[in-house]
Amino acid sequence: MDDPGTGADSATPAQVMARQRAELERLRDLAATSAVLERAKGALMALTGCAPDAADRELRRRAADSGHTLLEQCRLTLGSLPRPQEPSPQKPSVQEPSPQEPPAPAPRTTPAAPPADASEMAEVLGGIGRDLVHVRTAHELAGRLLDHLAPRARAAAVLLYERRAEGGLELAGHAGIDARFAAQWRQVPPLAGVPAFEVLAAGEPLWLEDLAADRVRHVLVGDPPEQWPSRVWLPVPAGGAARFALGVLRRCGGPFEPHERQLLLAAARLCAGRLRVFDTARQAPGDPGVTEIVQAVFDALPGAAVLLTPLRTAAGEVTDYRIDAATPQAVDVSGRTGRDMVGRLILESYPSVAGEPLWRGYLETLESGVPFESEPFAYQETVGDMALTGTFSVRAAPLGGGLLVSWLRHDPLDRQEQRLADVQRLGNLGWANWNLRTQEISWSAQAYAVLGRDPEQGPLELEKLPRLALPQDADPLTASIAGLVQRGRPFDVPFRVETPEGVRHLRLVAEAVSEPDGTPAEVHGFVQDLTAQRSAELALVKSERTMSVQRGVLQAERALAARLQHALLPLPSKPVQLAGLRVEVAYLPAQAGIHVGGDWFSAVELPDYDALFVVGDVAGHGIDAVATMAQLRFTAKGMVSTGTSLTVALARLNHLLLHSRDSRMTATMIMARYDPGRRLLAWAQAGHPPPLLVRGGEVRYLDRPGGLLLGASSDPYYESAELRLRPGDRLLLYTDGLIERPGEGLDAGLDRLARAVRAHGDGDCGSLEAVLAAMLVDEWRDDVCVVDIRVPGRVAGAVDGEEAGAVGVAGAGENEGG
Repeated sequence: MDDPGTGADSATPAQVMARQRAELERLRDLAATSAVLERAKGALMALTGCAPDAADRELRRRAADSGHTLLEQCRLTLGSLPRPQEPSPQKPSVQEPSPQEPPAPAPRTTPAAPPADASEMAEVLGGIGRDLVHVRTAHELAGRLLDHLAPRARAAAVLLYERRAEGGLELAGHAGIDARFAAQWRQVPPLAGVPAFEVLAAGEPLWLEDLAADRVRHVLVGDPPEQWPSRVWLPVPAGGAARFALGVLRRCGGPFEPHERQLLLAAARLCAGRLRVFDTARQAPGDPGVTEIVQAVFDALPGAAVLLTPLRTAAGEVTDYRIDAATPQAVDVSGRTGRDMVGRLILESYPSVAGEPLWRGYLETLESGVPFESEPFAYQETVGDMALTGTFSVRAAPLGGGLLVSWLRHDPLDRQEQRLADVQRLGNLGWANWNLRTQEISWSAQAYAVLGRDPEQGPLELEKLPRLALPQDADPLTASIAGLVQRGRPFDVPFRVETPEGVRHLRLVAEAVSEPDGTPAEVHGFVQDLTAQRSAELALVKSERTMSVQRGVLQAERALAARLQHALLPLPSKPVQLAGLRVEVAYLPAQAGIHVGGDWFSAVELPDYDALFVVGDVAGHGIDAVATMAQLRFTAKGMVSTGTSLTVALARLNHLLLHSRDSRMTATMIMARYDPGRRLLAWAQAGHPPPLLVRGGEVRYLDRPGGLLLGASSDPYYESAELRLRPGDRLLLYTDGLIERPGEGLDAGLDRLARAVRAHGDGDCGSLEAVLAAMLVDEWRDDVCVVDIRVPGRVAGAVDGEEAGAVGVAGAGENEGG
């Protein structure tokens, strides 16, 4: 197969290899440049004692000041270093203090407890050896080593450096130091005076027991170095072939005790064996011995797997992986398999893996040491000339400093079984099979769950299945099973079962497989849990019934309210003459909703032959609104008929609403009394829209006298106004349903009404029906009530120059008489 989890690259193998070789050359040049930069930074750190970041800034400043490139400045800095002093003829391990310069005092510390005898030393080393067998990384090795050396050798920190191919050192493992310290000393360039380089070159331990003298001769790790007054560096393994340098740092000064030296040397020898195992997986392809052994192991492994070694920049970033071993089943995009892949780069063998989830999983495994396992994913591979799609899973496990990567192609049968299990789980159903000849019965796990039966009890015979159903459902199920077993008739039967969670609504569907003679031999089917659907259906039916009942109640209420309204508000079929005026009335119920509103009108002749005009609107709809409307209508007419002024009548109606059964009711109202002898119209209003006057082609709204809507305040004040009418005048009294529209302001509605009246004439030729048609184009949501009052043409004795207007204003509060 190709790379699992990546698509095959569209480039040819030759193009891929050329691109990867060019990228490899670029990375090598970058690594060489980084190595020179790190050496120059290390030199400045050694000379000035500054931190790595400060050394980097200083080099860049010098390069900018001198006009050199950064690489040139690094080479100039390294070339200007003084030659290192010749080491003292005496061994570093014998640090005798000068008589003129006493050694610096060391911090007090409790001496390490020496082993009582050789057997105890062997026991200590045995414990170290047993622990080191189980470690998997150099970092873990350093931690275990510190656990054993802290009580026996007064160790406070352990550093393990590895020699890199470019000549520098890399911190492979550490314990007892913080992350900041480890980051500062992760990479060490090959500088003179670095103890780790000296022990690797000499193959001998370096005991640093005099801080004052040691800091002159050597570059000591630590910030500051005084936190580690004494330390030792040991080559691992001992001799000239050492690849690792083991540093043990102590927070106490003074020489190491003989038993401490013996323990540290023995511990280093134990570490050598374990580090050799770690190093096996990271050997270059040019090391034929180890590589051949590892590849021979991979040749015998089943499945597809590769052994990867990360390739890092000088800064430690992974740029690629080298394939150091591969099983025969591993195949790359170029068709190479097994041994032919060894030595190749992962981006050369699987170019499209870069940046993918697998690549990120590899990096996380290297950093954390925790194996990475991908989710199953679809991948297309080419077998011969055919493109086949398969499902794969990839696993990456840490091995030394590298990765052991393996992948698995899932069998189609396994996938089908998994899909079947998913379908049963998502559909909340389970399959069942009954062999009527052999009496073998098999149920899926989901069938037990649906039926609420413990799998430990096993499946039930087909004839006994009705025992699980509720008594009222058992007989239909029994009859269906009998028809299937005896006559091979399939069925689809609902039934209910009792479970600890409650009653479940189930469905059993089954059919028979018959012998050639028609005798049923086997029954297979499925059982499905329909509780959720059934509960939803029952809830829907209940909701529909409730809505139907509510609809009937509302329709009955509307019908009653409508009959009551028609009884209380008889609507004249044609215009009427009242006190010398032509009066036309229109009432249109709301089109939206089923409730009847509380709009009303009155146009009656009073005992003194004056005319009373009233238009009102009770807030709300339904029986309560109609009842309140009737109460206000008849009370208003009765009070005015007995001589009560308009303002006092409004005040008393307000008091009536406040003390009614439903004190939350409010209403608006306009009342007008017309004296035909003087052609004088007196009017008052309570929160109602203003009347519209049409005179001589001019359309305008009358200024409203003061007046708060009824039922809003216990101490209102109402004013009245007077208007002298002229022949040909037209006056419209109306409720707000005529002018209100959703999303539109009241002023816009008033403007629309004025334009409609102006467009459809004034005086005797104006049509109320045309005005209503123009205003009520769309569906209206509130009742509409309009009283259209017109003064006939010229009247005998009229004065042409007489102006219409307010000829008097009166007011009344709650306590004024009628």
